[in-house]
Amino acid sequence: MKILLVSTQDYIHHPIPSRHHYIFEELAKTHEVHVAHFHVSRGEARSTRLTVDEATQFPLKSPLLHYTLNAPYHFYIFEKLLKRGNFDIVVAAQVLAGTGVIHAAKKHGVPVIFDLKDWFPDSAAAYFKNELLQQAVRKSVWMVTRHNLLKSDKITTVSPSLVEKLRNLGFAADLITNGVNTEIFKPVSGDETRGELGIDAREFVIGFSGSVERWYALDDMIRAMPELIRHNRDTRLLIVGGSLFTDYLVELKRLAETLKISERIIFTGTRQYHELPRYIACMDVCTIPLSPPQWGDIALPNKFFEYSACGKPIVMRPIPDVQRIGGPNLFVYRTPDEYIETVKDLMRTTPRYSINLDNYSWKEKARQFEAIFKCLT
Repeated sequence: MKILLVSTQDYIHHPIPSRHHYIFEELAKTHEVHVAHFHVSRGEARSTRLTVDEATQFPLKSPLLHYTLNAPYHFYIFEKLLKRGNFDIVVAAQVLAGTGVIHAAKKHGVPVIFDLKDWFPDSAAAYFKNELLQQAVRKSVWMVTRHNLLKSDKITTVSPSLVEKLRNLGFAADLITNGVNTEIFKPVSGDETRGELGIDAREFVIGFSGSVERWYALDDMIRAMPELIRHNRDTRLLIVGGSLFTDYLVELKRLAETLKISERIIFTGTRQYHELPRYIACMDVCTIPLSPPQWGDIALPNKFFEYSACGKPIVMRPIPDVQRIGGPNLFVYRTPDEYIETVKDLMRTTPRYSINLDNYSWKEKARQFEAIFKCLT
């Protein structure tokens, strides 16, 4: 089968892989998979099994400017690819570029799946601080997303709550959740990596792994550190990841300096996907401090599966779809005080878990996509 993927991000240079990387690299073992390249990021190029088709005329770093100014070229390049390529299926996920590839696919009779990997109107607006600008972005992105959903042959999405949200808006969607590479995410010793980071064996490490952006309330975790340090002077906070398009990481470092706790917080910056298990292994508890309330209602983050596969307790804000899956390693807090008390309790017990996530492996998610492809072709 010949598949064209139009992902949400720069597939080659984006420092943090998305579900599309994991699923379509797996599919590329048995199918011919092409991916449109949007040259937005400036990270090191990653290796791939996919055939990369350049879809960038103006390599601008701002996502808003990049996808807006390249939109006419996207219509041109997708028309060219779909006319000559003999593709069996298109999987679209990007908002503006998705419109271009859906238009070409409809013209040339190629079935389209639109993969809604998060609620794009809110995720696009989250990059902006100005409330009026947020509202304008949210409205504009929803208009384009709605058009794409209407024109697609099938919709897939990542969480039961997003399936329900789409149903309330008049759209039927198939559920294919996020997952985890169970071959590398598993319980291992973190002693060696702790040594590299200068973390003593007696220290209690609170950890976060992921994009350092404002949709995670990492600033609240930093504000809680003085109280946790008073309770246990050997408390550390380990933040693994970097900011992509905002200055949130800089703000967090300044906040740590203001609170005079910089020496108790380790910022590693962005790390490669295959390195994440060894950093998670350093953590005594892992966190998902998801911030916007509307996101908690639809989210099912990758990090839930990754932390769980590594056998770690998870301290998190309420995320209904995570709680539906459940597990003995979930500890939910709603206020800063609840967060502090939950962490204090875990300092006394430091539990470890063995959780089977075979049903949430990326191999299984690839199989689920493949089943939908067969129904459409």
